Amino acid sequence: MTTQTPEITRLTERWDRFRSGRTAALAADHGWLTLTSFHWLPATPSPVEGVPGLWSATSTTASLTAAPEENLALVSSGEPVLGTLTATLTNEDSLMWVRSGTVVVELGMRANRYMIRTRDSASPTLTNFQGVPFFDYNPEVVFDGVFERYPEPRSVDIATANPEVPGVARLVGDVVFEHLGTTYRLAAEEGPLDSLILTFFDETNNVTSSHWRKLELTKPRPDNSVVVDFNRAINYPSAFTDFGTCPAPVPANRLDLPMEAGERDPRRS
Repeated sequence: MTTQTPEITRLTERWDRFRSGRTAALAADHGWLTLTSFHWLPATPSPVEGVPGLWSATSTTASLTAAPEENLALVSSGEPVLGTLTATLTNEDSLMWVRSGTVVVELGMRANRYMIRTRDSASPTLTNFQGVPFFDYNPEVVFDGVFERYPEPRSVDIATANPEVPGVARLVGDVVFEHLGTTYRLAAEEGPLDSLILTFFDETNNVTSSHWRKLELTKPRPDNSVVVDFNRAINYPSAFTDFGTCPAPVPANRLDLPMEAGERDPRRS
């Protein structure tokens, strides 16, 4: 039996904490595991399946008209919705707008069109959730890398998990690392606190992992070095639900190897 080194013990303990935090975040009320529908808003006030009220949108404004007996309330204040309510968003914005029983209705704008998604805290995806399946921790997929920032950010058209919603990736540079004598280069977007987001394909996709995954790296060090730890690769919400509009990787972000690390496909486990 091989004895774990103190360093491996430290790394696996950190990873265990990461996994616990990830599970807790996914299990939140009205989080990503609670999505139950997606609807584009019509041009004229109309009912939407599964949601009280009459809904509509112009190119600039979303509207909801509700009667007292429909028991809709604002998420922000709990005040009942009486008559007509309007909201204005910019593209890619979302608002947890109104509530009906266990359901929160999210208003959003995607591809410059207004949509609503229902988030039901009684959704079986949430109530049956016991954690995301994942590969065992593997210290051999933790790499020292370098971030090479572009002179200017690049906007690249991409697909998303919804074929009706085109996306754009704003890329700020490449993360470069080596594995088994091969140099890999993945384009990165900027995340919170100057972190880097890598959205990537690999050969486990649609076999043991979901259609694609993402990895967040902490802010590069002053010398632009980064740690690329694929044990922390996670699923986008669209791995759990058919109602996500999650961004696909740019085509070049493809690892020609099976990256058996991080989260597995929850629908195949």
